[in-house]
Amino acid sequence: MKANNKVCIVGAGFSGAVIARELAEAGIESLVIDERNHLGGNCYTKRDEKTDVMLHVYGPHIFHTDHEEVWRYINRFTEMQPYVNRVKAVSDDKVYTLPINLLTINQLFGENFSPNEAKEFIKEQSDKSIQDPQNFEEQALSMVGKRIYEAFFKGYTQKQWGVDPKRLPASILKRLPVRFDYNDNYFKHAYQGIPKEGYTEIIQSMLDMPEIEVSLGTKFEDIEGEFLHTFYTGPLDRYFNYQLGRLGYRTLDFKTSHHKGDFQGTAVINYCDENIPYTRITEHKYFAPWEQEKFTNTVCYTEFSRYCESGDIPYYPIRLIDDKLLLKKYVSLGENERGVTFVGRLATYTYLDMDVTIRRALDTTAKLIPLLKRGEKIQSFIHSPI
Repeated sequence: MKANNKVCIVGAGFSGAVIARELAEAGIESLVIDERNHLGGNCYTKRDEKTDVMLHVYGPHIFHTDHEEVWRYINRFTEMQPYVNRVKAVSDDKVYTLPINLLTINQLFGENFSPNEAKEFIKEQSDKSIQDPQNFEEQALSMVGKRIYEAFFKGYTQKQWGVDPKRLPASILKRLPVRFDYNDNYFKHAYQGIPKEGYTEIIQSMLDMPEIEVSLGTKFEDIEGEFLHTFYTGPLDRYFNYQLGRLGYRTLDFKTSHHKGDFQGTAVINYCDENIPYTRITEHKYFAPWEQEKFTNTVCYTEFSRYCESGDIPYYPIRLIDDKLLLKKYVSLGENERGVTFVGRLATYTYLDMDVTIRRALDTTAKLIPLLKRGEKIQSFIHSPI
């Protein structure tokens, strides 16, 4: 395949679609390629053939943000429905509510604490000998103590990341809230929702411009010809043909099951015990409560996490010490590239929520469109992954 006088955009997920749209509105033509046979990347949604339930094919995605501009932007391309993520957890054959809140604390300890009583109780439970937490486990023990850590975090984290929690950075746990009220909304953002007709519709709408050509089932390595510029949203190490080695990722496997009626009565249940091989079960009709009552049957995904091998879909960057050292080497290579900008979660080896992905894509194009029109030198990384 050859193309001239166009920008090449590698990846048809949110990063690529937003960039293509912004370029098109500025009068710049682009070719968007993706090696998969569908749009949307890991946000891809489709109707289940047996039940007509809208499936989050690569795992559930709930849109949440405090960025009003990003919320307005995504609503240009879809009708967002309100959705609150209320997660349940099974630990030692008992069901609890997440994130850790006043109900969780009272459930686990068999108490009826008030908010202030719970705060004091958790202070007593915390390991006060840990003054400067150096890893995930120390951070948890210093925050909530041994009982809560072992009930909800230790086994789940071991399964999710495949390493001892002592090897994970403390910063991971800082993102997990502990509340002393009965608020079980997993997120605290001002804007939360799920698109009425799924995420694929958003990407299709973004790319519906005459200036945008889309080629699915097309690998970046197979593209020939000169382009005005390339926006690369694929894995950073793959761009360089893994010449320095592979960056570590976790991938997910899903076991699909169909059931009559309801299966678990909610969208997400985490399974925290290490002896249970899966991390969670998701029931997808509950991600669309506005149409839930029309379904007489249901479809579930049982989710397993493992190390990402060659040929697998990368989900979560592990970013352990060795990965960070390797990342620095790849960033050095990338900074010496010409005619390419690395953008998005894979190209920057960074876990990004959807709203941050969109925000960064908007910022990138806002900065580069004037330079593209003037033919000036362009940075390889607008947002450094280090």
